Amino acid sequence: MRLSVLDQAPITKGNTATKALKNAEELAILADQLGYYRMWMAEHHGTDAFASSAPEVTAAHLAAKTNKIRIGTGGVMMMHYSPLKLAEVFKTLSAFSPGRIDFGVGRAPGGDNYSIYAMSEGRQPMVHNMYEKLRTALQLINDEVPKEDLYNKNIATPSHIVLPEAWLLGSSGNSALQAGRMGVGYSFAQFFNGEMTKETLEAYKMSFQPSAFMEKPEISVTYLVTTAETMEEAEYEALPQDISRLWLMKGRIGQMLSPEEAKDYPLTEMDRMTIQANRKLHLVGPVKEIATRLQEEQQHYGFDEAMICSILHTQEKRLNVYRLLARELL
Repeated sequence: MRLSVLDQAPITKGNTATKALKNAEELAILADQLGYYRMWMAEHHGTDAFASSAPEVTAAHLAAKTNKIRIGTGGVMMMHYSPLKLAEVFKTLSAFSPGRIDFGVGRAPGGDNYSIYAMSEGRQPMVHNMYEKLRTALQLINDEVPKEDLYNKNIATPSHIVLPEAWLLGSSGNSALQAGRMGVGYSFAQFFNGEMTKETLEAYKMSFQPSAFMEKPEISVTYLVTTAETMEEAEYEALPQDISRLWLMKGRIGQMLSPEEAKDYPLTEMDRMTIQANRKLHLVGPVKEIATRLQEEQQHYGFDEAMICSILHTQEKRLNVYRLLARELL
């Protein structure tokens, strides 16, 4: 099983956005050394909890700082950008780092309504043409002429570059079908809702049509993981993220607490029950148990790659999660 990294450049309480981005650089260098297959940066707007608002820019920096690991976006939020701009950005990235760039896109906004309208300069956002937009971007990346009048007189430069891998993020059967039909990879966000099914992944495989971007179906599954040598330490480090999830369910996004603050945070009995229920979204436990669970889920669901997102308060504890999983699985 391949292991990969999803990073959101989290700004935990008491830290800065600049430090969060430097942490992403440090994580990319470590993941490259440990043998992780790829690292993606997410896209978030309108929050002081994450510093990853321009993942394509961060990806360029990370690609320049690493040697073997694939670098990309997980994902660029398509609704904010034209297909031509998407194509030009990722063709440029691939020209600089041929054979190591991933064009990963998502249909979500990556922010609240204020962010959505600000990104579209106050215009009504176009949210119903995401698959068409991706198809057009893929054509432009592949030096093809799209059929749409708006784009059929354009070329996306630089031309004749090594194609990036293309991936569609999703958590639904419809995304899986569309990814398969377009011949791109499918990245399932298990940490969004914990509702992965064999049927969804099989639908992707059955609908897959080979393309210039991918010869055979490829599936990655993203997990939120907090692990350590012992259950006690894992639970201690996991509680701040559990509380952040509770806040998100109540419509609040804020900087993650430290473990010391989380330990004293007032939780109701309902809160504690919700945290336990959310453990299908957040894998917490000793590293050997987590490694075994990932292997069992890969065997059951038939995916190719586990992408690990870990949000711990300190950078050293976060890096240790990736070290421990590499020790067990790579």
